[in-house]
Amino acid sequence: MAIIFLIAIINPLYAQNINGKIFNSEHAPISDVSIVLNYKVIAKTNAEGHFTLTEQYELPLNLKLEHPDYYIKTVTLSQYKSDFQLTALDKTEDLEKVIISSTYQKESKVIIPTTKISSQKFNEYSPTDLVSAINETPGVFIQSGALNTNRIVIRGVGSRTLYGTNKIRAYFNGIPITNGTGETAIDAFDPEDLENLEIVKGPKATQYGTNLGGTLLLNSKTALEGETYIKNNFTVGSYGLIKNSLSLATANEKLTFNINYDHLETDGYRDNSNYNRNAFLLTSSYKFNAKNEIGVLVNYTDYDAQIPSSISKSAFEEDPSQAAFTWGSAQGYEDNKQILTGINYTHRFSETFSNTTSIFYSYLDHYEPRPFNILDEFTNGYGARTLFAKDFKFLESNANLSFGGELYKDEYHWKTIENRYEDNNGNGSLEGELLSDNIEKRNNLNVFATVTLPFTEKLKAQLGINMNTTNYNFKDEFNLDENNKNADRDFDPIFAPNLNVVYQFTPTLSAYANVSRGFNYPSIEETLTPEGVVNPELGPETGFNYEIGSEIYLFNSALHMQLSAYLLDIDNLLVADRVGEDQYIGRNAGKTEHKGIELSVLYTHMFSNGFYISPYVNAELSDNKFINFVDDDNDYSGNELTGVPDTKINGGIHIGFKNLVLNTNFLHVGDMPLDDANTLNSDPYTVFNAKLSYTKDITEHLFIGLNAGLNNFTDESYASSILINAVGFGNSEPRYYYPGMPRNWFGGIKIGYTI
Repeated sequence: MAIIFLIAIINPLYAQNINGKIFNSEHAPISDVSIVLNYKVIAKTNAEGHFTLTEQYELPLNLKLEHPDYYIKTVTLSQYKSDFQLTALDKTEDLEKVIISSTYQKESKVIIPTTKISSQKFNEYSPTDLVSAINETPGVFIQSGALNTNRIVIRGVGSRTLYGTNKIRAYFNGIPITNGTGETAIDAFDPEDLENLEIVKGPKATQYGTNLGGTLLLNSKTALEGETYIKNNFTVGSYGLIKNSLSLATANEKLTFNINYDHLETDGYRDNSNYNRNAFLLTSSYKFNAKNEIGVLVNYTDYDAQIPSSISKSAFEEDPSQAAFTWGSAQGYEDNKQILTGINYTHRFSETFSNTTSIFYSYLDHYEPRPFNILDEFTNGYGARTLFAKDFKFLESNANLSFGGELYKDEYHWKTIENRYEDNNGNGSLEGELLSDNIEKRNNLNVFATVTLPFTEKLKAQLGINMNTTNYNFKDEFNLDENNKNADRDFDPIFAPNLNVVYQFTPTLSAYANVSRGFNYPSIEETLTPEGVVNPELGPETGFNYEIGSEIYLFNSALHMQLSAYLLDIDNLLVADRVGEDQYIGRNAGKTEHKGIELSVLYTHMFSNGFYISPYVNAELSDNKFINFVDDDNDYSGNELTGVPDTKINGGIHIGFKNLVLNTNFLHVGDMPLDDANTLNSDPYTVFNAKLSYTKDITEHLFIGLNAGLNNFTDESYASSILINAVGFGNSEPRYYYPGMPRNWFGGIKIGYTI
């Protein structure tokens, strides 16, 4: 930290101003164009159409260009692109004050700081590594057992989910990708397709459901107006890694069209860990006129992934590359085919009132042979979402009201089949007798409203309310008569209020606070007893989040700091008790308390010769405890929450000179309790990564990029994910550990042609 301040004090004279020019279709300069960054005007063009950013910013910058006589345009300002063309409006099409309500379908609109991860951040890592970019966020921790096995934990929420992710809500281009029981799988989305990802920690995003963990908003790349390009990125690496991404995009005043195809395959580091994925993404929009616009989304993913599963401590220390014995013998794997489609329509009633409505459909076909049985399932999900946005005057200042609703339904068909792999002469899984056959119907309705009010020039408040109703229907297609387990469960409506307050002391210093209520519903399986009878006493987790923080920019915005502290109290904690190798029941076991401090610091120093250096650090210190937790005769009250590190620190340095960029980073994770009794802990670890990139414009239209990276270059041995409260069956040792990747390399070439 001292070095950062020393550089800032000694070397301000070396800073380089950033310049650009704006012109019209006849290449005549346009004066008085507002240059907007993060909703703030940071410069305006002069009579010659030139603008200068006197503050120090890290390129590239995503900017909006606004002028009352021209269409609003989003551009990327870089060292290679600083001149931009605007298109004149028809006299009846002045959109300066019109709400583009489709952005409400892709952004949280929370007035206090959220975390926004850009495509530039994804580019700092391997193109297969979505997890590491997200793990830079303080308060967010993804445990990754494999490319297809991820658990997202936000401020300790979700750590008790044994497999996968729940207790957050996620959207892709404004369409929910969380199913009817709250489960989310982000591995179906390719990081090379993402323009940005917004993370809202805690139940603050009222219009996206108020899950206790928070909200993820993923948005795909689109071409900028006037752009047409084709790009291909080819990557190879350790353990048979081959990845190729091809994208084609075009955009004009009325039409945008983007299509991406991605292929990924790898042999994997561990036994029984081959992975092969093909993905296709299509997005398009068409603007009929200034008032009406339609958009479409199609995302299809097809992958086969072998499953090595978790291993015991002895196996982890002996040979972490081995698969769990039974999973290796059964040659366990999963075969996934998944599609997400949606259509959205935006209508602008007036300059201050608009609506975006979308309808969507999702389908998942999943087949998973496991040692204990074979799971064969498919899910049809569908729904609709509508959001109205209205600007109005409040105390002579601009205020906003948004309101709407979201209905999501899905029908989940699943059966289990006997796995006779032991009788298959070493050829892996073999179907036997049918063990169960079930249908689940899950219905979820969210109704929400948010109002944002400026009380003074410096004080702004945002008040929201979310109302949720959920019900499940379980149909047993296997058992008849008195053995039949048909069941219904309707939960009482939950009301979740939310209050955000921001005070802007100066243009570079603000403070904020939040109080919000959230909830998490149990899955339908958790609502059933081991006998298959609905437990009417099992209810959702509920809790209150309290947060304060501050954001500051220093040294002409070269230094950006954000500090926050939070307290999250959760009642009716949902606990999955294991009653068999693949059998769990749910209980409301007690209360947890989550509290912590989060810090982000980024400094960027630009030199006059084009060289820049940008160190950063993100850190969190947390204290997550069971306040009241009694499990049978065991009292775990006061123990640390299982599966959550109390320390996570991420940092690195970006160094650039003209076309060459070096990104280095590290991730340190503290130890984590492995069981509720706190008798075992995982070991802390630190992983270092580096990536070197070079880009070159061959012609005005053709560019090429080269990159090479080394992950875990100190070859740290660590567990990238853990399975809490693991139980050893028979005389076997409990399998707590998913080994992380050892030292591995990757390299690639990217070619693009722009018209």
